[in-house]
This record gives sequence, C-alpha cells and structure tokens, in this order.
Amino acid sequence: MLPTAADLGLGVVPWAPLGGGVLTGKYTTADLATPGSDAPAGTRRDHAKANGTLTTRGLAIADAVVDVARQLGVTSAQVALAWTLRHPSVVSSLIGARTPEQLQQNISALDITFDESHLHTLHAASDIDLGFPHEFLMRPMVRGVTTGRTTVRPRPIRAW
Repeated sequence: MLPTAADLGLGVVPWAPLGGGVLTGKYTTADLATPGSDAPAGTRRDHAKANGTLTTRGLAIADAVVDVARQLGVTSAQVALAWTLRHPSVVSSLIGARTPEQLQQNISALDITFDESHLHTLHAASDIDLGFPHEFLMRPMVRGVTTGRTTVRPRPIRAW
C-alpha cells in the first residue's frame, strides 16, 4: 500500500509498526510450531500468529532488523520504528508502548540514522515477491521489447 500512497501523494499512519512484537526480535521459529489460540484472551504470540505477522517471512525480516540494531547499538524496536518513519508517505505511526520505558525507547527512534548498508539489509529482507506476471515483465528481454532498448536494468520493486 505504501507505493500506491506515494504515487497518489497520500499520507499514511501505519498501525502496529512492530508487527505485533515480531520486529522486536522476541520471537523465533520455535514460536511458529507452538499451537496458539485465536481467542481474544490469547497471548501476544497468539495474536501475532493470528494477524499474520508471526510467519517465516516476518521472522526473516525481524532477523534483519535485529542485525541492524546490533550494528547501531540500539533496540530492534527503535530500528523498526525509524525504518517505518523514514518512508516519505508515513506522516506518523501508531505505537503500542505499554510502559514509560517503551515509550521513551520508541520516541528515541527519531534520532536513528541509517547508512546505505543498513537500508540494503532491511530492504533485501522485506522486498515483496510479486510473482507472475510482474517478475516476467521485469526481465531485460521483455523490458527491451517494451522500451526499444535491450540494456534496460529493471529497478527492484520495494514494499515501500
């Protein structure tokens, strides 16, 4: 939705930018195998599984966030929030801090600056696999036919 919002000049206020806690790094692949409940009284892990953020892909993205956080000496939550807030269409973000300490950590995400290697790590982990026909249309041969050039280098399509 973020690329569409950017193309249309719309502002976005994402909710759950930490993916139900997944991007804090507190879950592992062992949590995928643990039976859960869809009941409202379920655990936070149950809710993350039920809303689709606690997945193999979600954990791979979380691993990249944890890696960048270690490099920067900050928390994974701070990296995830800073990464969300740097998108031009994001005008604010809804956070779910439960304690004053979490709120202070979330606010300090505003001070984080990424270098190109950090952004590459985060984008590589979160790029969306568009599948057919998009992947086919991005091939150099097809792009050459549609543009009249055979040396076109397709740009990756990012989640944002």
